[in-house]
Amino acid sequence: MSNQQKEIHDWFDKNYKLRGFSYLRPSEAYIVYQSLMQPKEGSKWLDVACGPGLLLGVVAKKGALAFGVDISETAIELAKSQLPNADLQVANAEELPFQDSSFDFISCLGSLERMINLEKVLKEQLRVAKPDSKFIYLVRNSETNSWKYLKKGLKLQNNKGHQDAATLEQWKDRFIKAGFKIENVFPDQWPRQRWHYWLGKRGWNKVFSSIKSTDAKIKNANEFIFVLSKS
Repeated sequence: MSNQQKEIHDWFDKNYKLRGFSYLRPSEAYIVYQSLMQPKEGSKWLDVACGPGLLLGVVAKKGALAFGVDISETAIELAKSQLPNADLQVANAEELPFQDSSFDFISCLGSLERMINLEKVLKEQLRVAKPDSKFIYLVRNSETNSWKYLKKGLKLQNNKGHQDAATLEQWKDRFIKAGFKIENVFPDQWPRQRWHYWLGKRGWNKVFSSIKSTDAKIKNANEFIFVLSKS
């Protein structure tokens, strides 16, 4: 582990120890990713930088076989406490501990922009994916005011956690150059979902499993959801 990777590891390990599951969105916020992918029972789903396993818990309830890796030992311990039947390992995303063509679905939510060698990370995910695999990513938008003025302008960017961002076109270019085909792009759904969650509104299940999108919302979204396949 390089010094920079150790710094990232230490930051995440400390946060999971101090904050546990409260560091992340509630489990309901992950339903939309399962809804978009529609995994069949027995399909193999790998979540890279899985944290405490909230997404894997959602897909496992639909019968998918859950696999997860994370650089943080604490995150994996939390995930194992919730998912005793899942294959969960401490690992660097640049060197995944799986054989070629192993997975039907691969996800990485809110973490690709934190990877040191993104090209290598994406190459590894393509390696362990089956020819007809689907990928789903959540990545940060660098064109929002919160990023440009708060994170960058006021220097609130989390350097220890290697926090970064890119424009929509930059993300598209990165994925295409890495060997992906872009199937669809959506704005992050949590800003819409959270009001239902916080206010306890009726019909939350439909809200959390559905997705809404307009060109304007995608452009202004804090984060993008990418649905990809192999090119």
